[in-house]
Amino acid sequence: MTIEDDVVLLERVPTLRLLGTASLRMLAIGSEQRHVARGGVLFHMGEEADSGFVVQSGAFRIEDDGGAGIVAAPGALIGELALITAMKRPSTAVALEDSSAIRIARSLFQRVLESDPAAARRLRDEFASRTSQIASDILMAGTKLSS
Repeated sequence: MTIEDDVVLLERVPTLRLLGTASLRMLAIGSEQRHVARGGVLFHMGEEADSGFVVQSGAFRIEDDGGAGIVAAPGALIGELALITAMKRPSTAVALEDSSAIRIARSLFQRVLESDPAAARRLRDEFASRTSQIASDILMAGTKLSS
């Protein structure tokens, strides 16, 4: 894939789209490709998470220790929080078929945000909105459970 192909893929990711084309180009240039054969592991639960991944091709099953899981297909961002804060991986990602992903290091992501304050503000506003929505959803669920 070319840098332009990677930028187009990154633009499909709602969170990353907020950064704008120039910032996405910097991410595409600085990121690395990871190829994982069917049954291979992209990352393990409990590992230090220093990056996020955007699925390029194939699919990954993301599972927690309780067996709950989702499938991440092309265009999915895996490990979004690891782009902004140090943490341990809360899940394991296993390739369901021969797959590839773009690895975006937290250090690269932070440099991009530092170089584009407007993009950083847009991302901050998106996270604040999501956090507010989650808090509202929790309150609503609590109300329903106590009724």
